[in-house]
Amino acid sequence: VQLVESGGGLVQAGGSLRLSCAASGFNFDDGAIGWLRQAPGKEREAVSCISRSDGSAYYADSVKGRFTISTDNAKNTVYLQMNSLKPEDTAVYYCAAQVSFAGDYYWEQQDEYDYWGQGTQVTVSS
Repeated sequence: VQLVESGGGLVQAGGSLRLSCAASGFNFDDGAIGWLRQAPGKEREAVSCISRSDGSAYYADSVKGRFTISTDNAKNTVYLQMNSLKPEDTAVYYCAAQVSFAGDYYWEQQDEYDYWGQGTQVTVSS
């Protein structure tokens, strides 16, 4: 099982980045892929999630209207388009997979994620 993130980097405030998460080695037709982030000195938090079965998308209030999650099922890849980036978006971003999506309430629950990627650094300068 592998989740491989890419696309992180350094960007100025107001700029954009697109993160990718390529999944392999497991069947998650009934699952979900989420993006979670951890800033220095802070707890890890869920940012966004997309259900594989019906494409339902979920966002943290802090990123609504700025971030968009999408999926290319043929490539088993999930993307996180991040626009209007702010310095407070600086963090290590992880993608993680729920093999069987537990439902709306659980997209933010870190314990529900079965597999994790290695993380990619996003730094937003002011």
